[in-house]
Amino acid sequence: MKISDVQTHIVSGGTRNYTFVTITEESGLYGIGESGCSGKDNAVAAAVEHYRPLLIGQDAARIEHIWQDHFRGNFWRAGPVLTAAISALDIALWDLAGKALEVPTYQLLGGKTREKVRCYAHFGGGTDSPESFAQAAQARVDEGFEVVRFGLPTDPGDILEPARAVCNAVEAFQAVRETVGHEIEIALDVHTRLSPTWAIQLCKRLEPLRPFFIEDPIRSENPQSFANLRHHTSVPIATGEQLITKWQFRELIENELIDYMRADLGLVGGITEGKKIAAMSEVHYIDSALHNPLGPVNTAASVQLDMCIPNFGIQELSLVPPAMTDIFPTQCHVEAGHLYPADVPGIGIEFNAEAAKQYPYQYWEHARLHRDDGSLTDW
Repeated sequence: MKISDVQTHIVSGGTRNYTFVTITEESGLYGIGESGCSGKDNAVAAAVEHYRPLLIGQDAARIEHIWQDHFRGNFWRAGPVLTAAISALDIALWDLAGKALEVPTYQLLGGKTREKVRCYAHFGGGTDSPESFAQAAQARVDEGFEVVRFGLPTDPGDILEPARAVCNAVEAFQAVRETVGHEIEIALDVHTRLSPTWAIQLCKRLEPLRPFFIEDPIRSENPQSFANLRHHTSVPIATGEQLITKWQFRELIENELIDYMRADLGLVGGITEGKKIAAMSEVHYIDSALHNPLGPVNTAASVQLDMCIPNFGIQELSLVPPAMTDIFPTQCHVEAGHLYPADVPGIGIEFNAEAAKQYPYQYWEHARLHRDDGSLTDW
């Protein structure tokens, strides 16, 4: 099963781009993957193009070998852009393997440990009022979701002052809890925007409202800061969407500084690395909550891993399927707040490359947040 072609397909979704990669073998069978380094799409495409001559002629079944070659076969270790490229290629190889053997990819990863994948949907965000957050949350509950999530409120003009943000988040959380009741789980995503001092205040004020977890309460670079946060609060902590490979997760997992492991298969190193990080987490009783603000391909790949790991916790779902149906006529489906993989070989996705050409790349970057004094703060 020799690789004959590798192609990148950047698709504009209107508000952002999605980067997909296809790997084709000699008979014409293809696999598809997706990159998670949003806003750096052209850089990822260039990295894929760099790997292309290294892939042509290789045996597509040697997935682990290809991963090792791309990550550590060269002098330079991979950073986020390169691991995003490796991730997309790795997912495509797992999709191709399942298609070649005519089985869902989860069968190659150990088989099913569950029949469906519980997921949570996004609601509200930005500068909404507490009442607007509550109404948006209730709309998701009415759609069948048992777990919902919103982001740390900001002020108009992309302003984020920690004191106001903490107060606004608590008010919004209180309004949502009063509206949806106590049987619905609520998560709050801080997006790494607070220092440990402010994050501790937020977490302690939210303890009586029983959050499902607080996501990325502080920046990801320093695991010791999570130990400090852990010491001061009992709320469950989730992090990992900015981390790449098992080595960056190691200290957080081994010291049990988090409750939910938030790897993104489109960034962390694909399914190959995601399964290893899940196994590391299992040893320390840490559940998975795979990061997924991406398109149908990353959703499909995440569900394949979710289906087979024993320490599954929850799956993030931003783009609720069916989505981009002209490009992806076959994809996962959602029912009563649970994801189900498509009953087809591979990761459960079909790709229409011609339809994808109708949505060409458009420049896009994440918003920049500032304090009142004009200084930059974390996104």
